[in-house]
Amino acid sequence: MTTAQRISYFNLALCILFWASIPVVSKKILVEMTNVQMLFWSTIFSFVVLAGLLVAQGKVRLLSRYSLRAYGWMALLGFLGAYLYYILLYGALARTTAAEGFILAYTWPILVSLLAVVLLGEKLTPRRGLAVLVSFLGVLVIVTQGRLVSIAFTSLTGDLLALAGAFVFALFSVLGKKAHYDQTVSATVYFGVALVAVAATLLLPSLAGEGPGVGWPSAAVWPWLLYNGFLVNGVSYIFWFKALENGDTFVISNALYLTPFLSLLFVFFWLDEPILPSAVIGLLVIVAGMAIQRYR
Repeated sequence: MTTAQRISYFNLALCILFWASIPVVSKKILVEMTNVQMLFWSTIFSFVVLAGLLVAQGKVRLLSRYSLRAYGWMALLGFLGAYLYYILLYGALARTTAAEGFILAYTWPILVSLLAVVLLGEKLTPRRGLAVLVSFLGVLVIVTQGRLVSIAFTSLTGDLLALAGAFVFALFSVLGKKAHYDQTVSATVYFGVALVAVAATLLLPSLAGEGPGVGWPSAAVWPWLLYNGFLVNGVSYIFWFKALENGDTFVISNALYLTPFLSLLFVFFWLDEPILPSAVIGLLVIVAGMAIQRYR
């Protein structure tokens, strides 16, 4: 393994760590805010911290190096990955069960692998395909609590929204890997575009007297919003594309399936929810998939 790959997988580990905390963070914030309000405030903080990094790293001068076409491409990526993905995901979870939405939304690592074949020309070997499927089976075991046969889907609309969200984030990830921009510059643009989009989504109905408005977070919610905006939805995007830059897409997509189990640990410690035996079995299945991926 090269040094660049080691750095890549270290960045991946940071992404898994931050993204695994999403259930706890969302639970703490959504107790008093709507999904769109949460996204609005989080996006503000994401944009602020990324713009601050841009200044601190002395990369402001890089802004003049990109053409209008490049900024148009970044704007499209930001709309996909920092705005539309969350709108679709939250819409799905509002219409279907948490387990069902989680299963379908977490098909995006598989879609990353498949889109990498189509858009990046990477090879899909039988071993890689088997590894992805085995790891996804582990996720199914975790979220269904081992009841793979008895699970029944409840909302076609919610299911389609979750799958659409998974496809959007997978497309965002693969196109982002294909676009060779500075990660700090591009991430700042992504969340700048997302901020405009979510502000329009929230403020326009409010001005017409139909929406709830931006809301004002309480003192208990502020720390969670800051953490979510700065790390979960902000800096983690830089880590994500640094991971994709030099890492094997299939290995990265497969390792992402560790996120659900780590989420259970966070939920156990922060929300006092028990870890079921099915979660442990699911983790073992995920590790088996990763072993298949690494086996030579």
